[in-house]
Amino acid sequence: MSTSLFARARECLCCDQVDEKLLLAARLRRDWERGQLDRAEIELADVAVAGRPPRPALVHPRSLPRRSFATSEGRLALIHAVAHIEFNAINLACDAVFRFRDMPAGYYDDWVSVAAEEAEHFRLLRERLHAGGREYGDFAGHNGLWDMAMRTAGDPLQRMALVPRMLEARGLDVTPAMIERFQAAGDQVTAEVLVLILREEIGHVAIGSRWFSHLCAARGVEPEQTYFELLDQFVNGEIRCPLHREARLQAGFSERELTRLQQRCGR
Repeated sequence: MSTSLFARARECLCCDQVDEKLLLAARLRRDWERGQLDRAEIELADVAVAGRPPRPALVHPRSLPRRSFATSEGRLALIHAVAHIEFNAINLACDAVFRFRDMPAGYYDDWVSVAAEEAEHFRLLRERLHAGGREYGDFAGHNGLWDMAMRTAGDPLQRMALVPRMLEARGLDVTPAMIERFQAAGDQVTAEVLVLILREEIGHVAIGSRWFSHLCAARGVEPEQTYFELLDQFVNGEIRCPLHREARLQAGFSERELTRLQQRCGR
């Protein structure tokens, strides 16, 4: 087994077997924390397609059916949608390690930890699917997270801004309402899983904020203005609301940023 942090992150990223990917993510964190991996430069082939199983089928986000809490099937479809996000988040964290190889050691501490936590989130959600007689892959999904990873593959500053601080931050906004609706439906177990995920995802977005600020400082650019310029460049400045202000503040957004984001809602 390779002792290269970057090779091991790439191995997890490319793995298309679900259980093996979960194991590789856990081992990546364990071996890095034990000092068994190094950051020596190593030649590795690029990755354009992340490892994933044949299912779920990937469709355009607009082609996904609306998910209703009124039926058990609708609730399972929503659990599956969140599980799909978490599965993709394993790949995103591993890619952040594999692709950007000249960052400080603390950056890799953060992202190998995120990879392992995302794997655990996925495992918990898959257990909820199993409890309902379903499996990961039984519902369609989309590839939006990985698409953005590829669009930002050339620049870690763009990646930190547009994956954790834009796409993943959206999860902070919508999860509290999901928790309430699962509680109202009598599914306290899933609600508790989502409470755990929300708490740890605040930390993940905060990691994105920290390294975005670090990269802005290193390049001598102003973080807030740079962030909004990137939103304009990549998503035409479009922001969905409502915003979970408290969670976003904990995740490293400023009050001024949140006010500006709020002003863009519904453009």
